[in-house]
Amino acid sequence: MDKISILACAMVASTLSFAQENPNMRVKRPVTTNKVYQLKKEVLTPEKLWELGRVSAEGLSADGKWLVYGVSKYTFGENKSEKNLYVIPVKGGEPVQFTQEEGGESVVQINKDGEIIYLFKGQLWSKPLGGGEAKQLTDIEGGLANVKLSPDGKQILFSRAVLIHPYHSKDKYSDLTKSDVYIYDDLDYRHWDTFNDGRFNHPFIATYDNGKVGEPLDILEGEPFYSPQAPFGGAEDFTWTPDGKAVLYVCKKRFGKKYASSTNTDIYRYDLASKVTTNITEGMNGYDTHPVYSPNGQQLAWLSMKTDGYEADKNDIIIFDKATTQRKNLTAHWDGTVNSYIWSKDGRKIYFTAPVRGAVQLFEVELPKNSARNTLSKITQISEGEFDIAGIVGEVDGGLIVTSTTMTRAAEVYRYDFKKKTLVAITKVNDDIFNHLAETKVEGRFTKASDGEELFSWVIYPPDFDPSKKYPTLLYCQGGPQSALTQTYSYRWNFQLMASQGYIVIMPNRRGMPGWGVKWNEDISKDWGGQPIRDYLSAIDDLAKEPYVDNERIGVVGASYGGYSVFMLAGVHEGRFKSFISHCGLFDMTSWYGTTEELFFANHDLGGPYWDKNNTKTYTDFNPITYIDKWNTPILIFQGGRDYRVPIGQGLAAFQAAQLKNIKSRLVYLPEENHWVLSGHNALVWQREFFGWLQETL
Repeated sequence: MDKISILACAMVASTLSFAQENPNMRVKRPVTTNKVYQLKKEVLTPEKLWELGRVSAEGLSADGKWLVYGVSKYTFGENKSEKNLYVIPVKGGEPVQFTQEEGGESVVQINKDGEIIYLFKGQLWSKPLGGGEAKQLTDIEGGLANVKLSPDGKQILFSRAVLIHPYHSKDKYSDLTKSDVYIYDDLDYRHWDTFNDGRFNHPFIATYDNGKVGEPLDILEGEPFYSPQAPFGGAEDFTWTPDGKAVLYVCKKRFGKKYASSTNTDIYRYDLASKVTTNITEGMNGYDTHPVYSPNGQQLAWLSMKTDGYEADKNDIIIFDKATTQRKNLTAHWDGTVNSYIWSKDGRKIYFTAPVRGAVQLFEVELPKNSARNTLSKITQISEGEFDIAGIVGEVDGGLIVTSTTMTRAAEVYRYDFKKKTLVAITKVNDDIFNHLAETKVEGRFTKASDGEELFSWVIYPPDFDPSKKYPTLLYCQGGPQSALTQTYSYRWNFQLMASQGYIVIMPNRRGMPGWGVKWNEDISKDWGGQPIRDYLSAIDDLAKEPYVDNERIGVVGASYGGYSVFMLAGVHEGRFKSFISHCGLFDMTSWYGTTEELFFANHDLGGPYWDKNNTKTYTDFNPITYIDKWNTPILIFQGGRDYRVPIGQGLAAFQAAQLKNIKSRLVYLPEENHWVLSGHNALVWQREFFGWLQETL
């Protein structure tokens, strides 16, 4: 049997297997018809997606010649991921596996002598860059997290959870050890996916000598504040001063209702000798995060948002100059928002990433020679292309080491060459899989929005796309609502996977997304159901004019604000769509305001509480529940049981309404998942239900 015949049999078998696992699925997609035998490559499947290694850049050697990176591999049978570290020459070569122990290692620092210090099972370990025996450095009860070693290596900064308030009955009533009750007198009673048990992450400092850790000192002793930030802060919230005499930490020193209603994190300096704490961002009212000293230690940079309560505000780079004691906003005059940054090796500029026109690119900002002068800093975009720069690892001669993705390639580590303006792959963890996948072409497309503005969308096409045929099409609605829709690679909302099942997918950069100017980004606030929804309709109406779009098979999918958009469109689409899928969508804005945890977000984007008459439009015209009388289209609803951002009542209420209206509908309840889907087995159920529903309804 020839290779093409073998491939045809394998693909048919794969398709039948997928159909057997999804008994309601109709096998009728272009990639599973009688043209299958012509495909010389595989199509991406949910199972294949979970075979990909997830690459993380861990650090560079001091001489810039070696990269340490991590790869997480998922094991289906055990339903868990295993991460190991690898070492590879920056200029290219074969990787060497650095760790093999079961667990998950992450690099803390790479010393000048080539020693790699890493965290493994909550303890510090070390091992030479060139290989050898691993040495356990610490054995601390309870383990370590978010570790930063002092410049001289004689002290250690780390975090651990400390019981401050006995919210949990077992802590409040020691004789009732089998009880499971939470008692609250204020807000911040739950966050993201966890109820507050009265324990707060605090920064600790201790002496460190050949693995011996002295008695830790709690910098925030007795205070009900989080550092690192909850729920996603990490080691980037800590840093040592260059002389090792003080530490900086990020903290939102608010409690209760004030904590739930504010984004005012500040950067604090704790002096080890005097034990005095100073707020170095006093008067800066939004998020202040990610403090990093310049290579010579004379300047401090951090990221800053201006407005308290606005989590998606313009993110600027601020520097403080020790010599002049002046603070300067380097990016204030620039019409964009910063994702992440690093200092150049010579300290004369800062490299940063930012979304721009549907992708995340590299920029540089030159530091003024005299920061006290009121001069504008020169900002230059230094990369361009249909890819995202997901992060910057460090600078090497003639370039930067970065991580990068596209919609059809998962993250790998690359060298960006300044002169050639090209990305050269260093890691190639997933090449073998991607090289055997059928191409899914991605193109940009501009549409006139209803108000005359230019609206950009990404469009991805199925393998072997034939413009003379008609294809089912999906409108993808992004969450956030101020999240950029760029050349990212997702392991759930994977556009390559959707296209590989035979769908055209359009992904509009509607109002509210960064990358198109600050105003475009801000225009969604207090207008959730207005122009952004009209942008979605404009984009799909324009694409639907193409002869290859089957107008009888157009669906809408999305999560979070995207799920809200699905619910809104279900009531206003006027027959455009034949199927809807919403994951963790907001269905009733009134009940959502009463149960979500980060009230600063709701107060800024909705205008405030439902009892304030100034916000009537938000809770009526822009409330999906207002249009339930017009619902008449099949809808699938995913809902996580531990989603406290968009709590369970939203999905249940939407499903119940659809059922009582006798609309074909399905609820997929994931009791142990939060706003996302993290378990591999659950994710595969999610994918199978997702595509099975589309097969049934499109």
